[in-house]
Amino acid sequence: MEIRQLVTFQTVASTLNFSRAAAALNYVPSNVTMQMQALEEELGVRLVDRLGKQLVLTDAGKQFLQYVEKTLETIEEARTVIADSGGPLSGTVTISANEVLCAYRLPRVFRRFKELHPGVRIVFRPLPNDELKPSLYDGKTDVVFLLDEPVHSKGLAVESLVPEPFGLFVSPSQPLLSLETLETKHFDEQLFLLTAKGCTYRTVFDRALNKVGTDSNASLEFSSAEAIKQCAIAGIGIAFLPEIAVEAELARGELVPLSWQLPDIQISTQMVWHKEKWLSPAITAFLSVVRETINK
Repeated sequence: MEIRQLVTFQTVASTLNFSRAAAALNYVPSNVTMQMQALEEELGVRLVDRLGKQLVLTDAGKQFLQYVEKTLETIEEARTVIADSGGPLSGTVTISANEVLCAYRLPRVFRRFKELHPGVRIVFRPLPNDELKPSLYDGKTDVVFLLDEPVHSKGLAVESLVPEPFGLFVSPSQPLLSLETLETKHFDEQLFLLTAKGCTYRTVFDRALNKVGTDSNASLEFSSAEAIKQCAIAGIGIAFLPEIAVEAELARGELVPLSWQLPDIQISTQMVWHKEKWLSPAITAFLSVVRETINK
């Protein structure tokens, strides 16, 4: 069993696609296939099931992945310890975040980090909100970014980076814009465009709406902020989104903010990692770049 086979298996497990894994590793797809076959033959079990073009991990594959990730992390730690501290940084940093932070906060961070540390490989795994913190506990991710209310945890290190104001945004043709003063009753028959229940800021929105006493239960649910924006631009309803997600649309006049403030909405971008996680020099450098970039 070779280290490169373990790396290949880890990459296949994260992409669930031989071609994407090959591209990430700079291999030809046949090389990935051969390494996977050799690993399965040596272990005597099937690690992935091939369902047409789709790959899924078998139960054995899921169990093996936990040991592979621990092994590769230990190897990476050993390499770092014995490496010349005066040389350029190397290694891998695995990051996860939701769609909004991936699109509007992290690209600038990734660009700056690659400029400073080109030898470090960044692996980004987009995850839904409810899977972000669990990915730290199971070791799949080194650092996650949350768009959330203040997070308190005994097992996780949490660093708040920047407040994220939220608002209600509508098409310029929305009749509510003609009213001098907006009151709760004006929203009773309105359609809200929201993320699905279970999303942190959807929970915050529902709580705030209940607090002000509106009778509106009408909403459309989406998994994508982009879909919410496009429907709001089309005049379908009122979007509830973070300001960072609509800056371009506001500048172009495609969306307009409603001057109606919901109470108790305190959400920020937060950087989180496991307290017991060994922070390699590469991870430590990444945390520093995040602080310097996002806080500006």
